Amino acid sequence: MTIEISIADYEGVGGIGIKQIRNSVFSKEQKIDASLDLDGQDTGAVHVLATVNGESVGTGRMLGDGHIGRLAVLKFARGKGVGQKLVLKLLDIARVKEMKRVFLGAQEHAVGFYETLGFLRDGSPYVEAGIRHIHMEKIIHPPLK
Repeated sequence: MTIEISIADYEGVGGIGIKQIRNSVFSKEQKIDASLDLDGQDTGAVHVLATVNGESVGTGRMLGDGHIGRLAVLKFARGKGVGQKLVLKLLDIARVKEMKRVFLGAQEHAVGFYETLGFLRDGSPYVEAGIRHIHMEKIIHPPLK
C-alpha cells in the first residue's frame, strides 16, 4: 500500500475528499454535530490529504498558530501509517514556517499515538464535542541546514 500525502486546497478539488473524510469519521462514525466540525477556520488553514491508489483516505489541518486538528482517517485505512504520515507532513510544514511549537487536542484514545510522534501531555483531560481530550504540544526544531 503506497500512501501519498499532499497539501490540499480546501476550496478546490482536494476539499471534496477532505469534507467526505471528515463527514464520515466525525459526523457519521463519532456522531459529532457537523456544525462543530465546520468552525469557519478551514479556509485559513493548511490542509493535508492522504491518498492510496488515488482514493482519499485521510486528512488533517494546521492553523496559523500551530494548532493541528481535524485529523481523520477512514476506518479501513487505520493502523497502516496514514495518520502518522499526515502528522509528519504537518510537522514538516511547521518547520518550514519556522514555528516554535505545535499543539493539538488529542482524543483520549489517541494520546499514545501522538506520544510516539513526540507530543507531550499538557494539562488535565477536558470534554469537547462529548469526547474526552488531552491538550498536547510538541516543540519544533528548525530544519538541519
